[in-house]
Amino acid sequence: MTNYKNILHIGNNLIKKNKNTTTMEALRLLLEKEGIKIYRSSNKSNKVLRLIDMCFSILKYKNKVDCILIDTYSTFNFYFAFTTSQLARFLKIKYIPILHGGNLPMRLDKSLKMSKAIFNNSYVNIAPSGYLQHEFQKRNFKSILIPNSISIAKYELKKREKLKPKLLYVRAFSKIYNPTMAVEVLCEVMKTYPNAKLCMIGPDSEDGSFLQTKELINKLKLNRNIELTGLLSKSEWHKKSKDFDIFINTTNIDNTPVSVIEAMALGLPVVSTNVGGVPYLIKNNADGVLVDANDVKAMTFAIISLIQSPNKVKELTRNARRKVERFDGAIVVNDWIDVLN
Repeated sequence: MTNYKNILHIGNNLIKKNKNTTTMEALRLLLEKEGIKIYRSSNKSNKVLRLIDMCFSILKYKNKVDCILIDTYSTFNFYFAFTTSQLARFLKIKYIPILHGGNLPMRLDKSLKMSKAIFNNSYVNIAPSGYLQHEFQKRNFKSILIPNSISIAKYELKKREKLKPKLLYVRAFSKIYNPTMAVEVLCEVMKTYPNAKLCMIGPDSEDGSFLQTKELINKLKLNRNIELTGLLSKSEWHKKSKDFDIFINTTNIDNTPVSVIEAMALGLPVVSTNVGGVPYLIKNNADGVLVDANDVKAMTFAIISLIQSPNKVKELTRNARRKVERFDGAIVVNDWIDVLN
């Protein structure tokens, strides 16, 4: 049992507006089982109102909580982390940044003074991947590795003895995730397997990527071979995954993608670009296959090789499942208890 009985968690609490459980909600469920009371902020959509609400929550609970957890991202939300951490410092409340996003190392270099104010004065910094831990330690910011957790019992392992050219993509339609590469890969795979299929699951990030992807699909005349589902809940896409045999991750920037962890848990062989924190999650040709970013031909070759190598697939998926079993909440929660004690 932890010594911390009450914690305020600052971050994205927009549960009702999101089909999937947020990382904040997942951590709450994990810690409350240990008898820890979690207060959360904020559920405001407007960014200005959200920051005000976060600061108000710190003032409201300053005499009730022992520690503040602060979700820390590289984009605009970085300024939320800076403001709330400095308020916590002023009030002499321990705070722990939880690091998110493959772009965070670039933010450290771009905003070094603010980064030092946040991360040099924290109780500790929590990195969900070896990649972010390495990048923070390289810049002399102390960090502890605690991976994002999954409930492994909820992931039904499907053994795929003989693969079909049925590809699955589960990411937002955003430039950093490079969804058009998935379309280009399918086009190349179809030169060997004309009946190949691709299902793309994820929301429109509204940066133009979704429209660009649809235009490419139309240009290449792949409408019959590609399904765009939009955002699905975890249970919905897990069910959908049973109809597909290879998970592809085409991203240009990444940390430790939860969708990839889930694919490994579900028994899907993963072919991913070798970027950011991905090689800290996947060991090439041991529990997945890694290719260079934007290398359509290399990803196509990897996919075709897997289809033609059932014994290799069996080994990869067995190793991948064993690896992600270590991310089960029952194991990860002990790491949190050690930090909070």
